[in-house]
Amino acid sequence: MTDDPFLALGLPARPGLTDDDVRAAWRRIAAATHPDRDDGGDPAVFGAAAAAYALLRTEYGRGEALADVDSRPRRDRRGSRASRGFQRGRPAVLALRVLGAAGAGALAVAVAGWTPATIGVLAGALTWLVATARHDLPPGKHK
Repeated sequence: MTDDPFLALGLPARPGLTDDDVRAAWRRIAAATHPDRDDGGDPAVFGAAAAAYALLRTEYGRGEALADVDSRPRRDRRGSRASRGFQRGRPAVLALRVLGAAGAGALAVAVAGWTPATIGVLAGALTWLVATARHDLPPGKHK
């Protein structure tokens, strides 16, 4: 279904919602989609609404969900990131990461020589580089 709990209950994602607003939306959807209905209801919609109600039933939960919804990147009609603009990668940061990994490897070899521990440090530096560098590549060039 959807990962937006406000949408699952048919509510606007705004800070002024009350407990009564959320409860009324939950009861409306539960009555229309409950699996015990004569027509079988809609178990998928009911489950999504039940999970959304469990999250949104308290003021704290609504605040957390609202923060999650607000932190998601918004997309315009063309699919680009409207809130942050089009990210083209960060080659300078990528170069610093490569230099940092190479420096850590060179330091390990200079201090300890070629030992099993040095090979472990080199493997760790390379793993760190691979794990973090993908965030600095242009979008669509990695998966």
